Amino acid sequence: MGSSIRFRLFVTCALLVAAIVLVARLAPGAGSPVRIGFEIVLIFAGAFGLTWVLSSAIEWHIQQLSSFAEGVLRTSRPDAPLPAGGEQISLLHNSFRRMAERIRELVDRLSLESSRRDVILKSMVEGVLAVDHQMRVLFCNQALSNVLGFDLPVPENTPLVGLIRDPQMLSLLSGVIASGEPVRVRLQFASGEAPVFEAHAAPLEMPPHRGAVVLLHDITGLERLERVRRDFVANVSHELRTPLTAIRGYAETLLAGALEDADNNRRFVEIIEAHAIRLNNIASDLLTLSDLESGRKEAGPGPVSVVDAIDTAVLTVGPEATMRGVKLIRGSVPDAQVSGHAIRLEQVLVNLLDNAVKFNKDGGEARVEASIDPEGRVVITVSDTGSGIPSADLPRIFERFYRVDRARSREVGGTGLGLSIVKHVVERMEGTIKVESRLGKGSTFIISLPQRANALAA
Repeated sequence: MGSSIRFRLFVTCALLVAAIVLVARLAPGAGSPVRIGFEIVLIFAGAFGLTWVLSSAIEWHIQQLSSFAEGVLRTSRPDAPLPAGGEQISLLHNSFRRMAERIRELVDRLSLESSRRDVILKSMVEGVLAVDHQMRVLFCNQALSNVLGFDLPVPENTPLVGLIRDPQMLSLLSGVIASGEPVRVRLQFASGEAPVFEAHAAPLEMPPHRGAVVLLHDITGLERLERVRRDFVANVSHELRTPLTAIRGYAETLLAGALEDADNNRRFVEIIEAHAIRLNNIASDLLTLSDLESGRKEAGPGPVSVVDAIDTAVLTVGPEATMRGVKLIRGSVPDAQVSGHAIRLEQVLVNLLDNAVKFNKDGGEARVEASIDPEGRVVITVSDTGSGIPSADLPRIFERFYRVDRARSREVGGTGLGLSIVKHVVERMEGTIKVESRLGKGSTFIISLPQRANALAA
């Protein structure tokens, strides 16, 4: 308890005792020196006694109220009991209790909101970073640390420069802190195939200063899809323009008088027919690919015999192989069944065998065979002895219109969509496809499909 309160209590008590003594002195016979001295001692003794009693009582009440107030924010322990008292003390106690309940309610609500915010921010797939006006870290989540490559947890008030060296990010945050205006930019922290992010930075008001918060949204997939879309439009335009130009050119030549040219008119018409067939093949493959990518459900999958599908594909591609001088070999094939649509699996095998024949060398071989792996899956391999595929092109060969040798592909009549169709069909059958290739040695396409459940049970 403060000394000023004790001093005031002492003065008050002294005056009170002095007043009592003064009243007593007014009585007859109250004037001897001994009595006066006794009265002075009595005044000081009474003042000290009353001061100690009153100050102790007040201090005790204050300590009880202080313990109660400190216990309000300690949710792990109950409130300290308040002492009983008179009517005025009871009113004060009731006010403290109502205040404590309100404070605890607000604290619990703030704690809950804070916990929710932390859980949400930490579980977000977008990177979140908050800094103060001195570019010191206030918060960052796991997604951001994964992007920028530093370990969590980051101690609060860690200088951002010590964690991030990218000048774009530093410039973005410092600019938002200085201007107080939100900014949206595209960031790529490295060149080449590094992820691309859309960064949303906004000011973070922290009176009397201003910080900044930035959210990084990974748009690498969107960028890739946009690139594929642009490439697709360009490739379709190019693929259609070539046969259309040829058809138009030869048609104009015929109309200009070549119809009467008995030596060339038939050849011109045959060229027009060949390019028309090519256009029809492109349109047919585009429709097939569109149907596969649309996600529309086909009729329920049924049992498909691997033997029948391979035999049908071999018969279909056989004449082409004979014409090109390529030996078509059917290896061992187990009597297994997969789940899907027979026409789709046959389409996959025809496309792969057709490529193995067309992109082979004179006197080369194209082989198709199947087996059952240790996990019980059907593995179909289609291999050739052609020129092979460069390693740089392997990751992209299943893209639409992607060709390793564009000139050769157009020469043999390929549309550039066959392998893309193959990949979609295999994935719809819950299978996988991969390719192994060596330049000058040939290529091998490996399809892995789950066996049909009924066949396994049998």
